[in-house]
Amino acid sequence: MKVIICGAGQVGWQIARHLSGEGNDVTLIDTNPELIRRAAEVLDVQGFTGFASHPDVLARAGAQDVDMIIAATHSDEVNMVVCQMAHSMFRVPRKIARLRTAAYLDALNSNLYRSDHLPIDVIISPEVEVAEAALQRIEAPTAFDTEAFLDNRARLLGLALEEDCPVLNTPLRHLSDLFPSLRAVVVGIRREQRLFAPEAGDQLLAGDRIYVFSHADDVSRTLEIFGKSPGPRKRVVIVGAGNVGLSVAKALEARPDRIRVRLIERNRARAEIVADELNRSIVLNGDGLDRDLLEEADIDRADAVLVLTEDDRTNLLVSVRARQMGCRMSIALINDPTMVPLTEALDVDAWINPRSTTVSSILKHIRHGRVRAIYSIEDGAAEVIEAQVLSTSLLAGKLIGDMPLPEGVMIGMIRKGGEVLRPHPDLRVSEGDMITLFVMASDIPEVERLLQVSVDYF
Repeated sequence: MKVIICGAGQVGWQIARHLSGEGNDVTLIDTNPELIRRAAEVLDVQGFTGFASHPDVLARAGAQDVDMIIAATHSDEVNMVVCQMAHSMFRVPRKIARLRTAAYLDALNSNLYRSDHLPIDVIISPEVEVAEAALQRIEAPTAFDTEAFLDNRARLLGLALEEDCPVLNTPLRHLSDLFPSLRAVVVGIRREQRLFAPEAGDQLLAGDRIYVFSHADDVSRTLEIFGKSPGPRKRVVIVGAGNVGLSVAKALEARPDRIRVRLIERNRARAEIVADELNRSIVLNGDGLDRDLLEEADIDRADAVLVLTEDDRTNLLVSVRARQMGCRMSIALINDPTMVPLTEALDVDAWINPRSTTVSSILKHIRHGRVRAIYSIEDGAAEVIEAQVLSTSLLAGKLIGDMPLPEGVMIGMIRKGGEVLRPHPDLRVSEGDMITLFVMASDIPEVERLLQVSVDYF
């Protein structure tokens, strides 16, 4: 498959890394020659320096022969023009654009993005993706990471184990004996700065940060078993009332459990706009680091604080202060992945990385029924892959206990027909089943071979 990616920033770079690693013919376009040079040296891609919206640049990049174009520059307008050029001049079959401006997204309710108007096949909004990630964090309290799979019928939970965890020092093979009806499986463990896929004899220790796959209906019970309170979130404070903060507040207002929401926004004009758009939420104007303002927001009674400003340092500091003042859970938006390790040292419960959520969403939309989703773990140290088992796959027809999986791979939940199952050695995987896999980065090529995605991928 031939793909052009416009924009070699963090999102474009990660998409290029995934697709080129899978054997696709990838071309990157960016105005920054240094980014293009680095991509050409590190990744198996071609690079062109120039404005992606210029027809001559697209022509030099081979737009006339590509199967797909992904417009992921920092400019919504450039991304839209790229898709228009790709359609009108080069007849590119599939066009994906990243759009951030709310006004453009509101137009999704109209016919603007039809082929005879503005031809964009798939629109990805980082703000929408981040808002959805924030809501998932609230729905899975005390999980530092969470993502939905198998059409939202399975959840990946990241949990930090403490001294009061009931299953400490228990070999993983015994968990199924202790809780035979629990549809959950531990697929990854981070211990002393090392992430690994565990074996059946491994034990869980205090201080471990683990990744668990759970059936969606068993999330609350899974949390309890690993020492986490699944109690509902009744009071939420949101710091930063931008597009993400407003979207989260609206979604929480629409829930039937009537969560009480208070927003803190530094910009007075923005605070007034947001207050007019909300019905029950209270909007406070001021600095989220201000102790008096946090007290006015009843931070000590809050079940969770979502810190969603555009500054990573502010988000971390507000999270720390909120926890010190009695808030039960803190969730911070972090754009720079190198700052994620600070969350553990600063006692920040969970974080959201816009790059990871956006990359995962784009990859999901360009899969065609085989690999349906990819979720990056710890900035690429591992990945969770959701895939359909093909007739040509080396996994088809085999019992899980007989599968030739590398040491760095764990099977999560499996969907057979309409049923989502926990893996066990005597379960046979059949053609058409949907399977989730936790894969260490070094084992991704072997998993692709087992799934046959590198040969029959799209």
